[in-house]
Amino acid sequence: MLSPWLIAIALNSVLGAIALIATKKLLTPAGIAHAWVLGVLLWGSLGWQGYLVMMVYFLVGSAATRVGKAQKEAEGIAEKRSGARGPENVWGSALVGALCAVGVLIVPLLDVGAQTASVVSLLLLGYVASIATKLSDTCASEIGKAYGQRTFLITTLQPVPRGTEGAVSLEGTLAGLVASVAIALIAWSVGLISLVGVAICAIAAFVATNLESVIGATLQSRYDWLTNELVNVLNTLIGAVVAVLLAIVIQLIDAS
Repeated sequence: MLSPWLIAIALNSVLGAIALIATKKLLTPAGIAHAWVLGVLLWGSLGWQGYLVMMVYFLVGSAATRVGKAQKEAEGIAEKRSGARGPENVWGSALVGALCAVGVLIVPLLDVGAQTASVVSLLLLGYVASIATKLSDTCASEIGKAYGQRTFLITTLQPVPRGTEGAVSLEGTLAGLVASVAIALIAWSVGLISLVGVAICAIAAFVATNLESVIGATLQSRYDWLTNELVNVLNTLIGAVVAVLLAIVIQLIDAS
């Protein structure tokens, strides 16, 4: 039987080659190289199940970026490079998930005894929650920019133009919620998380996405170093941490 790592290398090499020659670019050349590293890591540590969840995020997120593209470009609120992802986008979206995947790989090698299964399940939950959070954020932002009828600054609830940092809309919020539930259900269907985990991921994504809007409205414009990519890392980290904390609280309640 082939090693998962060999399968990961072969599969991602084929997909990388296809991405290079594709007419519609979802990734820049450098983005393809970094996505190759990420893909090998995820398949090798989480198997096809973890890989599938990330691929769904990437494809749905890329599609959401192109919704209303002409209108967004006319208003100056479209993603740069027509939505093609570079290395900074790859790791801004997936760094936290990648760290969770590395944890799933390493924890069984450590001497944690009976807690191994519990820790691994929490890391898997964190992985899915981080992706659900990023997809929620992407869909909320892109659908809101395309279809948001009334857009408000999250900190003051004052009307602001679409595309404003920290702006939220009903249409975008609902799109983000649907996206987080959908990808969490996919993760449940392949055995990464439980049904309770689906609800936890949806709650965590909602909390993290709104906190990301608060960061955008209050801090991002003040500090040049607080880039969109760094905010994405913070956003996915918040989603993963909230999900893990909720799961621990539920475990403690069940045990009492």
